[in-house]
Order: sequence, then C-alpha cells, then structure tokens
Amino acid sequence: MPKETLSAVIITRNEEEKIARCLESVKWADELVIIDDLSEDRTLEICQGYGAKVISHKSCGNFDQQRNIGIDNATGDWILQMDADEIVSERLKQAIQKVLTDNSDCVGYKFKRRNYFLGHFMQYGGCYDCYYTKLFRRNLGRYIGHGIHEILQLDGKVEEIDADIEHYPFNSITQFVQRQNYYTSVEAMLMREDKGKVDEKILRQQMITRPFRLFWKHYVKKKGYKDARFGLLFAVLNAWKHFCKKNQSSRNL
Repeated sequence: MPKETLSAVIITRNEEEKIARCLESVKWADELVIIDDLSEDRTLEICQGYGAKVISHKSCGNFDQQRNIGIDNATGDWILQMDADEIVSERLKQAIQKVLTDNSDCVGYKFKRRNYFLGHFMQYGGCYDCYYTKLFRRNLGRYIGHGIHEILQLDGKVEEIDADIEHYPFNSITQFVQRQNYYTSVEAMLMREDKGKVDEKILRQQMITRPFRLFWKHYVKKKGYKDARFGLLFAVLNAWKHFCKKNQSSRNL
C-alpha cells in the first residue's frame, strides 16, 4: 500500500513569535494549511514563506468553525490539528509517519500534550494527564461546539500514541494575562448569549467559591504541589482566570 498523506492544519492569530517554530516542526507534512484570524503582524508572511496554504477568516471566538474550515481546505488523507504554540516532537513525528505507512484501521489517534510553563515542563496539576485526539482521518472528523471549547467528533476506533506534542502557550505571566483576558471575554460573551441573564446570587457565588475549588483541584487533588512554585502559580492563575470570566459576565447584570 502507498504511504498515506498528511495535512497539518494550524489556526493562528498574531503568532509571529511562535509560528515559525511550529511550522519547522511539521514541515515534513505533505501539506500545511493555515486558518488565520485576521492577524495584524507578520504571521501570514512567515506562513507563506513555508509554502503554506493560507485562508483568512475572522473567528469571532468560534474555534470549531476555524478548525472545520481547515478540514474543508485540506487534501491529505489524515489531519494533524495544531495550534501555533505547539511543536511536534521528534518522537511524535516518527510515530505519525508510522501511522501513514501502516494503513491503519483507526480513524484517529490521541496523545498527551506536554505543557511548558515559565521555563518548566509541567508534570502535575492536571497539566500532563489528558490525551488529545489531534490526528484523524480527514473525511471522518468534524468539530462541534460553540466558542473556545470545541470537541472533535469521530466515529470509529481511536488509539493512543506514546509520544507528546509540546505546548508553549506563553513566555511570561504578562502574556498569560493578556491571553486569558481575551479568552475570558469570549467565554463571558458566549455565556450571556447562551443563557441570557444569569441570576446574580448564583453568579456571585460562582465568583467566590469556584476559584477556591479550582485551586484545590489543581494544587492538591492533581498534586500540583509536586511542581513546586510552578504548580502553585499555575493553580493561582487558573483560579484567577475563572474569577475573571464570572466577573465579565456580572457586568451585564
């Protein structure tokens, strides 16, 4: 059987600092497809330099839509769905190449994402215990959902790959805050659209109790303390993120 083909589909938005490293890690793919959320920096220029197919489309916070546009514009037998701040490790590259030559009966493969947090690869706190299905047959996968919490729908067998994709979401706490400000604004907007006016008493309770529960989950239950100061900071920032989302929602009460 001939080797099957791979399209790497990457969604971007003002990623000039990260996109070259991402593309460099997957330039061996048969096709690079970029779905860009109207970047205002050098993102498109860099992508074009790698010979990528670039489609510009405003997301309005709907990442499921962006990813499906990528699928629709890809031509490979398989899709490797990525974000601009992810890097395919050498081990994962070899595992994917094996899938392309094995004529697999699977419809998808899942693997872990290794998160790099302020100069440290996280092992605990919920940062390294989840599998993500990011490799799948193009004609069998579709994303559903609304906003930034899209879900991949696949009908068939999905297996695990014992290799990681590396994730470099931000280089500083300032970058974390900037990104989370964007995400929490989008989530709050979608929450208001979906649920309308939220009861003030419930919302205030969520602003107070939920952040503490999230901190306990990441730092204690998920053993974030084993990552020392990185685990503590990660737990605090995630609790703060939830508080900001609820605070954004409360402004329209």
